[in-house]
Amino acid sequence: MLNLNMWSANVPAVLPLVAACSILLLASCAAAPKKNDAAGKAAIKEVIYHSIGWAVEKDVDLLYGSVAQDADFFIFHPDSRSTITGFDAFKEMVEKVFMNDAFRATGFEVRDLRITISASGTVSWFSAILDDHGEWDGKPSSWINTRWTGVLEKRDGRWVIVQMHFSFATDQMKAEK
Repeated sequence: MLNLNMWSANVPAVLPLVAACSILLLASCAAAPKKNDAAGKAAIKEVIYHSIGWAVEKDVDLLYGSVAQDADFFIFHPDSRSTITGFDAFKEMVEKVFMNDAFRATGFEVRDLRITISASGTVSWFSAILDDHGEWDGKPSSWINTRWTGVLEKRDGRWVIVQMHFSFATDQMKAEK
């Protein structure tokens, strides 16, 4: 049998807990960002393309606007000497190499681009195959069939690259020798 005295004495103490659980339940049912968000993926694709295409016109504002301008920015290059940690180190490398008069970008192609947006809608990752063409002192210098991956974060309403990794498939490198 239900003891009404005990029930009525405990209900006021339990009500805040019931209200908090109800709020949490409703919040968890809120619409999550769509992983297949076409507009979001288009914005991310634009950032990815800007991060490589800037070099054709040497538009550093386009480049710097596409990456995180803080100590979290990171790049693994194919060689161990060229690892970049932090925006300041990246900017120094850009000035030394890409803004050098000896360097001239001649074009690029991004193939097999795959973009995923996290369920939270604040993180994205991508993978692609990159052909990046340029010249150094008039001599062709290209990365062909470069595996390119990266991570972006949505900061202050816009996507920026926080991490990239470039590599070459070792089996393809052996076949080319």
